[in-house]
Amino acid sequence: MATDRTFPDARTRLVEAAIRLLAANGPSEVKARSVSSEAGLSTMGVYTYFGGVPELLQAVADEGFGRQAAIFARVAITDDPMTDLCAMALACRDFARCNPHLYDLMFGLSIHGRYSPSRGTPASESKERSAAFTASYAYLLRECARLVDTDCVRKIDPDLIAAQLWSTLHGFIMLELGGYFVAFADPASEVLVPMCVNLIVGLDADRKSAESSAAAAIAGWASSLGARSVAPRSRKARARSAS
Repeated sequence: MATDRTFPDARTRLVEAAIRLLAANGPSEVKARSVSSEAGLSTMGVYTYFGGVPELLQAVADEGFGRQAAIFARVAITDDPMTDLCAMALACRDFARCNPHLYDLMFGLSIHGRYSPSRGTPASESKERSAAFTASYAYLLRECARLVDTDCVRKIDPDLIAAQLWSTLHGFIMLELGGYFVAFADPASEVLVPMCVNLIVGLDADRKSAESSAAAAIAGWASSLGARSVAPRSRKARARSAS
């Protein structure tokens, strides 16, 4: 096996290897030996570049928040912050469904009782939020500030709105990943979005306006899902015609 020095991006290799193992086999396979082998490095790589498995898992969680932030950044910004917030919620839900183990790890919920991401200094020292989480959360906070600035809701600290919306979204996602919404034909439009609307209306938003904004977000989301499902068939059709 080549030495670790052969790979200048060893940290990236290890993080990406851990994410692949997490997606394929779940958290039980995230071990120093398996991750190093998947990355093509010696087992000592995990300890050399991270200090241990918990620190590696924190790096994996931070990469997850980076990917989540990139998804938020791709949400089209309109002149309606309520539409944009609903669109972000739907995008985040899609991300979690595509990456259930990674999403679970991002919030340090379960690694079969063996590992949990390193959270650094105690929460009492205000270090519980990593820079990656803060960067992702900033997108949600920005739209909540726009809700207040455009008088969609009463004057309230945008951070409080963001915390409530984040709790709503995260709670829904974890319940859905746990299989608790199988009785619903479309949990996103039947549960998630109406719940967001109810929260905003509770902050004095006009219900009809909020429901109209949410409907616009759902329509845009459905359109994007349709485009994604059609694209692979179109490529196959082009390949068949070329042959």
